[in-house]
Amino acid sequence: MNNYLISIIGPTAIGKTSLSIKLANHFNTEIISADSRQFFKEMFIGTAAPTNEELNQAKHHFIHHKSIHDNYSVGAFEKDAVNTLNTLFKKHNIVIMVGGSGLYVDAITKGLDYFPEVDTSIREQLNKKLKQDGLQALQKQLNKLDSEAYKTIAIKNPHRVIRALEICIGTGKPYSSFLNKEKIPRNFKTISIGLFAERDIIYKRINQRVDIMMKEGLLNEVKNLEKHKHLNALNTVGYKELFRYLNGEHDLEFAVSEIKKNTRRFAKRQLTWFKKNKDALWFDYQTDIDYIIGEIKSKINESV
Repeated sequence: MNNYLISIIGPTAIGKTSLSIKLANHFNTEIISADSRQFFKEMFIGTAAPTNEELNQAKHHFIHHKSIHDNYSVGAFEKDAVNTLNTLFKKHNIVIMVGGSGLYVDAITKGLDYFPEVDTSIREQLNKKLKQDGLQALQKQLNKLDSEAYKTIAIKNPHRVIRALEICIGTGKPYSSFLNKEKIPRNFKTISIGLFAERDIIYKRINQRVDIMMKEGLLNEVKNLEKHKHLNALNTVGYKELFRYLNGEHDLEFAVSEIKKNTRRFAKRQLTWFKKNKDALWFDYQTDIDYIIGEIKSKINESV
């Protein structure tokens, strides 16, 4: 097997996009995005999607290829991305993948557990319960229906809790009973490249990025999407805080501070997720590109 997927991981605002383009140009290859927020063409500024200039520097896949009105799951992404990789590996023996959505990265590198389709109304009911009764009520319900899942999933993440509950309710079986089944083997080897920095540097970069987004017109982008705020794609950091501002719940300064705070929390969760990958090669975000390329080539030579 001589196909290699270079997977670039790390917290938001650390410089993954820039590194991915440099590596794609060096290896004369293309880039697959595994950032679930950047799939949607209506969301540009708030998702820190690659600029037109960056998109022109290397061929990208899965950037703005869907609408916020599309029901696009991680399972659908896995199928689409693996099919795209199979095509790309006919032309290139190395492909770059970049993205901060840990579940979507794992979907490609490891494969997903299979879950049956369930009635979408179940998720709608659970989202209503979350809004009315809070996350703790859903956590208690999950503990009752599937104590194993309660102990193992990211219990503070409402998306994960709702996902587990909808499977429990929709199938009548525990969510955990569908986990860790045999996956479809991949026809490539993954080399994971992680970027990191000291926490205060990450937080400073996040704060600066949010300020830049606001100057670039994030508020106008959110205003244009306000009538669609009920959609799942828009229930995300950078958008939901400004929806609350537009709804008169607090002032703009507070909304911006909430975006920064929630993005910092998101970055912390990203690092926790990615640090579970014991095979990843981690580099300081300022590491010279030639050194990183050398380490990738050494890793490839070791596996031949």
